[in-house]
Amino acid sequence: MITFPRPAVGVVASLALVAALAACSEPATSETTSETGSGTLTVYTSEPQAKIDALNAEFMDVNPGIDVQVFRAGTGDLNARIAAELETGTIGADVLLAADAPTFERYKDENLLLQYTPAGVDKLNQDVVDPEGYYVGTRIIPTVIAYNTAAVTDPPTSWKDLADPKYKGRITLPNPEVSGAAAFNTAVWLSEEALGEPWLEALAANEPVVAESNGPVGQSVAAGTQPVGIVVDYLVRELAAKGSPIALEYPTDGVPYISQPAGIFNDSANPEAAKKYVDFLVGKRGQEIAVDQQYLPVRDDVGTPEGAPALADLQLLNPDLAEIAVFQPAAVKRFGELVG
Repeated sequence: MITFPRPAVGVVASLALVAALAACSEPATSETTSETGSGTLTVYTSEPQAKIDALNAEFMDVNPGIDVQVFRAGTGDLNARIAAELETGTIGADVLLAADAPTFERYKDENLLLQYTPAGVDKLNQDVVDPEGYYVGTRIIPTVIAYNTAAVTDPPTSWKDLADPKYKGRITLPNPEVSGAAAFNTAVWLSEEALGEPWLEALAANEPVVAESNGPVGQSVAAGTQPVGIVVDYLVRELAAKGSPIALEYPTDGVPYISQPAGIFNDSANPEAAKKYVDFLVGKRGQEIAVDQQYLPVRDDVGTPEGAPALADLQLLNPDLAEIAVFQPAAVKRFGELVG
């Protein structure tokens, strides 16, 4: 395992980024009644807009006294916004629903999260539950190898395969400086003894195209612009369902995944509504919605998306999240040095 030093507390945001975030539309505010969990609930999330809108619509149907307001951005921009808010006052959200557990590990260490165990926690996959009770995973999102079925007849089936020179100039992957999933994956790859820096160097030698995020990676593979991609699995299922010539392989040398955790901020203005929201996310109905949206669920009583494997059939990688949180920033920096 590569060991990197712990980053300084918080995130240093550039003045330009802070200004850009400040210019974004702010969630509406209204009076809250925190004792009963009614009023406005503000959620910061990296979920795709259409998916978070559908999820929130159902939540508000069963909680008509709660008005959910959303600020959506990539995980990196969310972290920068939170850092900027901490510099000037308090965090403007009640709940954070974002890509990677290491982000929540850092916020836990900085005493920014409220300790809360959601209802029915015993029904959840315990690998996504913080044992100290500060956050909980809400879906399983593996990263896979996608390929264009019209261009690739013998697809790569492992991460090691992607280091083969025959894939030079044919691979695309998301930018870990933007994508929380990609940042997490980079740290996991570097921490795996069978992969590590030699594998990342070999991958870099194949001159992969770095896309802004997972979405453009999936589109590029589906279009055949880059016939092979590293991308989250649900995007492949969505594209294939629309008729695109795209398929996927769950790597045989280990499947990294994020769990899109949810956590409540300590200075939440409406903690009771926030608790109801987290309960809904991991409750049966919330998990049924996750499956409808092509995600693998964090509980086993709601099925899986059509064509998706059972979790028991995957070789999921479960690294020490506290360790990953410590060296993820340095791992992302190393990716930039090697891959560019």
